[in-house]
Amino acid sequence: MKKIGILSDTHALLDERVFLHFENVDEIWHAGDWGSMEVVDKLRAFKPVRGVWGNIDGHDIRTIFPENLRFRCEEVDVWLTHIGGYPGKYDASVKQKIFNNPPKLFVCGHSHILKVKYDPTLELLHINPGAAGRYGFHQVQTLIRLEIDGDKMQNLEVIELTPKY
Repeated sequence: MKKIGILSDTHALLDERVFLHFENVDEIWHAGDWGSMEVVDKLRAFKPVRGVWGNIDGHDIRTIFPENLRFRCEEVDVWLTHIGGYPGKYDASVKQKIFNNPPKLFVCGHSHILKVKYDPTLELLHINPGAAGRYGFHQVQTLIRLEIDGDKMQNLEVIELTPKY
C-alpha cells in the first residue's frame, strides 16, 4: 500500500502546513505550476516526488519534469499532467490519448478548482487537487491525500488549508 499526497499550483509558495499534512505519505505528486526551484527542492528533500511542469514553469523545472507522466503505482495506471480538463470536457491536448488508452487515475491541475470525479465513460477517477499556493482566485488552498492498495484507490481526503493568506 502507498499513501500519496497530491498538490498543484503552488506558484512559488510552499505553505509549511503541507509538511504536516503530508508527514505520513510515501510519495508526493505535484501536478504542475511549481513556480520555483525552491518548491521543488523543499519537496524533494522531504519525500520522494513525481511531477509535471505547468504553464508558468520555466526551463529549469521543464528540464526536470515532463509535460505528461504515465506510471504505475501499485497496480493502478496513473496519468499526471497539468492541463487536462475534466470528465466530459477533457483538454484537446490529452483528449485523443485519454480516449485511446485511459488510465485508472487521471490527475491534473491548472484550474485552481478542486474536483474529484469518477468518469464512467472511461472508467477512471479524475482528481484535480485545486491550488496549494496562494496566488489565484481560489479562496481556499487545497491538497489531497489518497491510498493506493493494489488496484484499489481508497481513503481519499480533501485537505483545506484555511485561511488563505
